[in-house]
Amino acid sequence: MPTAQSILSRTPDLAALEAVTTPVESDVVVVGVCAASTGDDGEAGGRGAGAGPDLVVVAPGLSGEATGAVAAAASAVAASTTVGATTRIPAADSVPGASVMLVGLGKDDDERTDETLRRAAGAAARACRGLGTALVALDTDRAEAVALGAGLGSFRPAKVTAKDEEATTDTLRILVADSAAATAVDRAAVIADCVGLARDFVNTPPNLLFPGSFADRAAELGAGAGLEVEVLDEAALADGGFGGILAVGGGSSRPPRLVRLTHRGGEGRPPVALVGKGVTFDTGGISIKPAAGMEQMTMDMGGAAAVVATVILAARLGLDLTVIATVPMAENMPSATAYRPGDVLTMYGGTTVEVQNTDAEGRLILADAIVRACEDSPSHLIDTATLTGAQMVALGKKTPGVMGTEDFRDRVAELSREVGEGGWPMPLPEELRDGLDSEVADLTNVTPHRWGGMLSAGLFLSEFVADGVEWAHIDVAGPAYNDGGADGYLPKGATGVPVRTMLAVLEDIAAS
Repeated sequence: MPTAQSILSRTPDLAALEAVTTPVESDVVVVGVCAASTGDDGEAGGRGAGAGPDLVVVAPGLSGEATGAVAAAASAVAASTTVGATTRIPAADSVPGASVMLVGLGKDDDERTDETLRRAAGAAARACRGLGTALVALDTDRAEAVALGAGLGSFRPAKVTAKDEEATTDTLRILVADSAAATAVDRAAVIADCVGLARDFVNTPPNLLFPGSFADRAAELGAGAGLEVEVLDEAALADGGFGGILAVGGGSSRPPRLVRLTHRGGEGRPPVALVGKGVTFDTGGISIKPAAGMEQMTMDMGGAAAVVATVILAARLGLDLTVIATVPMAENMPSATAYRPGDVLTMYGGTTVEVQNTDAEGRLILADAIVRACEDSPSHLIDTATLTGAQMVALGKKTPGVMGTEDFRDRVAELSREVGEGGWPMPLPEELRDGLDSEVADLTNVTPHRWGGMLSAGLFLSEFVADGVEWAHIDVAGPAYNDGGADGYLPKGATGVPVRTMLAVLEDIAAS
């Protein structure tokens, strides 16, 4: 039977990415299809022959004869041009493949953004799973966008099964313009692999992924990537005074951990701190959640998974910047040893918190970790968490809320949108802060009302950030997990958000 070790040691299941500069014979060829702009005369501006008045085929690198044949077939089957819609058709003799996968790119006169290419390539790659080798010919100049979308879209989650599963043999050949673009494909493969790692962590069932096994695997992967590794067990946490982590994890038979992973670079400049919520399963504790939907709380460590993946990614890409990840891990369970509403906790650093709701546990373990992270004197700190249902009420299931110091918050949100993860800046209104006052402690962990719950959680965390540290908090309660159907390069289940946002921010800081 599968064990925690066998599941967690699995390599993310992604199709191999290769760069090619000329079309080569493949099992399937991926080309784009657009809705023609008004007045189109059948020519596609060098992108390929038109398919009559309604469709334009985008097939860089293919011959005019091949593109014309694909265009005629696409028109005959009325292929959808909706971004990410796929239609598979037989290949004509002039096409270097056994079949063609048409993928929608929207309207021909619309701006074709990197995100459009990522989404289309991701959907096409998913549709090509099991077909062998696919040649992806969508845009030869923006190879990283195409390759990253394809790599992320090819992801298949681990399955807990007693059956032997065949090894993946799929390969995605990305048609590129030159050697520089080929290097971009290599970079995309590394990013996709680390996003896949975060997805695999989140998708792992909670009886297999618990604080101890999560910490062990994070440490193993970190050491393999050349990171400095430190793991604090429950005894070390008690000695250090990590009251938030110990309280949240105290109701479980599987004790909490704090993992620290450090990538060294950028000598002479302060480090950047990453903190991620690692609640490996959240029942709500004594303030127990309703049974309906509780099975999805296996994803409540999505922030921790993203942070572990991001610091490993920083090492694999060789970022010239010191990045220190501080990752608290706990399981929030009700039992005779669980913490209670009414308890007063002494957090790491000495701040006291009155517990009014044990289901507001993520902010407690994050607070301990943020104080510890600030002891490294970072210039910037990013924390991320599946923190509040209020995030989904305010922004929906695909838009992370970004709070923090204003300039840094805005830059993080902007970069998040640039990479396609959609972060949106949110305020920390001063009038909500009074709701965190306690009569018996320094703070309470929830406000006495339900207004602005995401913002109140951000205000709580802000109390633990050291003065002078540029800080951003990314709430990914909805975006970290897709409970609907696959969409573009996002699979059903874990998405890996916000790994790519944090990478973009780290690279931006390193370049400044």
